[in-house]
Amino acid sequence: VLRPGEHGSTFGGNPLSAAVGSAVVDLLATGEFQRRAADLGELLRSGLEALTGKGVTGFRARGLWAGVDIDPAIGTGRRISELLLAEGVLVKDTHGSTIRLAPPLTITREELESALAALARVLGQP
Repeated sequence: VLRPGEHGSTFGGNPLSAAVGSAVVDLLATGEFQRRAADLGELLRSGLEALTGKGVTGFRARGLWAGVDIDPAIGTGRRISELLLAEGVLVKDTHGSTIRLAPPLTITREELESALAALARVLGQP
């Protein structure tokens, strides 16, 4: 019914996206990235615990994902997100005074430490 070039689809199964998807599944099957997220997640949790009471009023974390509640006296989640952007760190503001941290699974320890240091700086900590 359809001839080549008559119909397009976002989910048309092009060979490149199928190959990339297959490669990602193979990478995840090793468990390396899951272990990495758990290990670096401990570093993230530790860094956020150190900032609790110093601009962070609370946080929820699982692996490398975290929701960080910012003291409204310091700024909104939006304002902290903008300050972090100026520091080279991308986060997402949510629910007024909360920011979401969701770094890539390929983040290095040094990059995560740098992001935590940037958060401390924008919160006014040494």
